[in-house]
Amino acid sequence: MAKDKKDKKAEKQEEQRAPEVARHSAKETPRLKARFHKEVAPALMKEFELKNPMAVPHLHKIVVNMGVGEATQNAKVLDPAVHELGQITGQKPVITRAKKSIAAFKVREGQSIGAMVTLRGDRMYEFFDRLVNVVLPRVRDFRGVSTKSFDGRGNYTLGLHDQLIFPEIDYAKVDKLKGMNVTIVTTAGSDDQARALLKHLGMPFRA
Repeated sequence: MAKDKKDKKAEKQEEQRAPEVARHSAKETPRLKARFHKEVAPALMKEFELKNPMAVPHLHKIVVNMGVGEATQNAKVLDPAVHELGQITGQKPVITRAKKSIAAFKVREGQSIGAMVTLRGDRMYEFFDRLVNVVLPRVRDFRGVSTKSFDGRGNYTLGLHDQLIFPEIDYAKVDKLKGMNVTIVTTAGSDDQARALLKHLGMPFRA
């Protein structure tokens, strides 16, 4: 009986201590997210004469998609792609499957054809920060990204030729170069607003 009381007392103490531990181990706000709220949002409100702070365009999600065409012939080639995409984004990728059969490409409906990661919240801001400040400057002969890759609804898609521009990837362990698409989904109502948002966040657009 005394032991039960002792156990319950220990559990209660642990519960009281848990929130304190959680508070101290909480992650810091990503620097780009902090800069958005402090500098970018007020600048966009002024630029587009927005009265409501809720109307300010912001990043909604970032989708990183890596297509692996050879997976239709050999499913094992997907494993390195999934591993590398996980290293690049810090999140477990999901396998993408063909929505319909295409005989010319020997693709059957439901067949694994690539890997994809959807980033939101802090991970999204951290990835964007690394993309514009570390990854893109590592591209050979880099002169900026195109301003014409918007979809008309405020979203921007960027094509990367290989995974070696990411510092997380070990050159010695790469068996094959794999390209990927990075789609940045924003809440902007127009391409002009989205372009201004990304520019303020550091996207190096071509002059």
